[in-house]
Amino acid sequence: MLNPTNLLLLLSFFAVRTVYAAFGYSTSGSTITIDAGSSNTLVIKVNNQSCDITSLVYRGAEYQYQSTYSHIASGLGSATVSVTQSGSYIKVTCVTSTLTHYYVVKSGDSTVYMATYTTAEPSVGELRYIARLNRSLLPNGIEGSYTDLGSSTVEGSDVFRASDGKTYSKFYSSVRHIDDQVHYVSGTDVVISMVIPNPTSYETSSGGPFHRDINSDRGASYHALYYYMNSGHAQTESWRMGLHGPYAMVFSRSGVPSKTLDVSFFGDLGVQGWVGTSGRGTVSGTVSGVSSSYQRVVHWYNSAAQYWVYASSSGSFTSPPMKAGTYTMDINQEKKLYRDEFEVASQSVTIGGGGSVTSNIASQEAAVTPLWSIGELDGQPG
Repeated sequence: MLNPTNLLLLLSFFAVRTVYAAFGYSTSGSTITIDAGSSNTLVIKVNNQSCDITSLVYRGAEYQYQSTYSHIASGLGSATVSVTQSGSYIKVTCVTSTLTHYYVVKSGDSTVYMATYTTAEPSVGELRYIARLNRSLLPNGIEGSYTDLGSSTVEGSDVFRASDGKTYSKFYSSVRHIDDQVHYVSGTDVVISMVIPNPTSYETSSGGPFHRDINSDRGASYHALYYYMNSGHAQTESWRMGLHGPYAMVFSRSGVPSKTLDVSFFGDLGVQGWVGTSGRGTVSGTVSGVSSSYQRVVHWYNSAAQYWVYASSSGSFTSPPMKAGTYTMDINQEKKLYRDEFEVASQSVTIGGGGSVTSNIASQEAAVTPLWSIGELDGQPG
């Protein structure tokens, strides 16, 4: 039987077990420490000189690779870094002459939210976020990108051949942007995901719906998790400047987070380049002239933004909320229709902020009967 003293100690033990660390931040020397105050604890550290994330401690384990850190591009080198707290949000702002990067931590949420505002392309020639993670604790990812299994290179310095003849490359992890909202690496009782919550987080990226780039790379030292906004790997159009994202690094114990991550609170945080609902409009309509046996993709773009959507089985579509008014007034957008990845129609549509328009689109592909063919004319190689 427990005596009163032992009973009190036992109750105190369970009480302590259910108390989480307080949401908040502190600064010591060159380090900003942020505690998310979440039940599955997340504590991150940001260098207030470089904007690098130097520590990612989730449920007591360090998931940040400690020899090289996580950062935008290939690291800013130096930046003017500040931290503020507003209610349930802590925002770190890193400013250079041509780029502003944001980290946001929300009370009770084991997630690092991010956004990046640019006025010029980084000098490294690509805009990406790279999280360099602890490979020993996060061994699982996209198998084709396990470059640590390679013993020699067979193409440049990015494709590796293993002893069994298989090849591995970080480029093998790529997924078409239209289909790539969540990719992740994992270990025992942990999943770290990069979430790009369409429909608008790709709007300032470049390349269109079928562009693809590196998502992950398990190298000899660390497991890299990426979000590529643009790169020179396969540039098909000019870079877009403005606000890229928001996007997020989500920590969970199992399962993959929803691609419909709510980032609307960015509108209350003073993030440069943010365009709210009043500065956006939508386009609805119907696709015709393309068999429903194909994927039918409607694509809008101009020099400032790009959007896309799959048409339904009946051919109907509604665009994402597209920017208009605030930055470009009424946007004269180019709307394209694809059969799989093959363009079959193009026309113009104008939208205004806070409004919606109807614009149907029909295939302009000429009807031909080939003498012979191999495969389908769908715009895809192979």
